[in-house]
Amino acid sequence: MRGARCALFTHTWQPLYNAFPFELTLRLFRSTMFTSFSKATAATLLGLLTLAACSSAPQPKFQQELFETGASPYARNFNSSTTDACEAARRALLSQGYLTTMTRTDTVDGTKNFQPTGDTHIVVEFHVVCTPGEEASSTSIVYVNAVQNGFALKKSDTSASVGLSVLGSLSLPIRSNSDAMVKISSETIPSGKFYDRFFGLVDHYLQTVVRTQPVANTSIETRMLPVPVEVTIPAPLPDMPDAIDKAASVQPASGASSVAP
Repeated sequence: MRGARCALFTHTWQPLYNAFPFELTLRLFRSTMFTSFSKATAATLLGLLTLAACSSAPQPKFQQELFETGASPYARNFNSSTTDACEAARRALLSQGYLTTMTRTDTVDGTKNFQPTGDTHIVVEFHVVCTPGEEASSTSIVYVNAVQNGFALKKSDTSASVGLSVLGSLSLPIRSNSDAMVKISSETIPSGKFYDRFFGLVDHYLQTVVRTQPVANTSIETRMLPVPVEVTIPAPLPDMPDAIDKAASVQPASGASSVAP
């Protein structure tokens, strides 16, 4: 019986052993281990990269400033004087509902209020500076930037209690609500079509509004006026008939003689 069991065991497992030779088994083992190692390595590297990306803080926007020497989106050249350019900028802001202040001839400031919702408020501040261009007498450079300030409505509840000595330790709560606009954001409006439309409107007013003409820088000659000469006006002559009558009345006639009394 024992020999039959051994024979049965040998007969049963022998074909399985023959179906998987040693070399094939070794290759399958190596392939499986390599595949598992590759997947594990890739998963580990991906996890490390994700962790590094999440752990590193984002770079602040002011660190991304390039300060290039090329054309600036916040400046534009105009063939006009600084006074005319700033006047055109002031008219452009006034035409769009901005409240402007112009303390100097080369700067313009403007503000405009917006309220998208009942609890939010936005104020846009415009700052314009006009400087002479390459040719100070006929060209100018207009620099502009706009700041968007955001405000939100904050509600605060305050409560107080009043004790009545007549009724003992009875307290009556008193509540009051106070609302206030709190500044929550402030950011310079990025360059783009916003400033392009502004510069286009400034150019429109420069083309349509009469410009001031500077006085030519030429030498002015001065001369002394001649001294006035006093002219003596002669007395008018009497009329001839009156003179003759007056002489005849004074002189006696030629044939008359004087008789003594």
